[in-house]
Amino acid sequence: MEIITTKIPNLLILKPNIYRDDRGYFFESYNKELFLSKGIDQNFVQDNESKSMKGVLRGLHFQKPPYAQGKLVRVMKGAVLDVAVDLRKSSSTYGQWESIELTEDNKFMYWIPPGMAHGFITLEDNTVFFYKCTNVYNKQSEGSILWNDPDLNINWGSNIKPLLSEKDKISPLFKDFISPF
Repeated sequence: MEIITTKIPNLLILKPNIYRDDRGYFFESYNKELFLSKGIDQNFVQDNESKSMKGVLRGLHFQKPPYAQGKLVRVMKGAVLDVAVDLRKSSSTYGQWESIELTEDNKFMYWIPPGMAHGFITLEDNTVFFYKCTNVYNKQSEGSILWNDPDLNINWGSNIKPLLSEKDKISPLFKDFISPF
């Protein structure tokens, strides 16, 4: 597995070794010993999966301490543009974002450490998105930032008119956010 660093500390792109032949493919999506050897020392306690039509935007979401979550995310079917925003006050990249296209073909994974807001927009119909979490979901600890916040200026792609939940339509602006991280 190849680990690629990003400009945001501890936000990593993971490229698994994929073994393909005329029958299909095989790859390890998680191996605790391998992850430890790459510096990802996490205990995953919850798996989540979502299915979305093209143009669905979910995010930018996070869980506040003590329920902050690290997430190992990937696409099982379809494609997404996946975005992580650094919410860690002590980070040199506080308020900055990174994005990557995750697809069923490239099999890339994104390690998003605790202290990040996370969101994605689906690029294909019937996209199945999977993520492992380092903490359980807690309704009282959920938080969000407006997906199209002008200060963050995230590039979600051209001509985006996303399908949003009611909650994501009214998320607070980054300038009004007080980071608990």
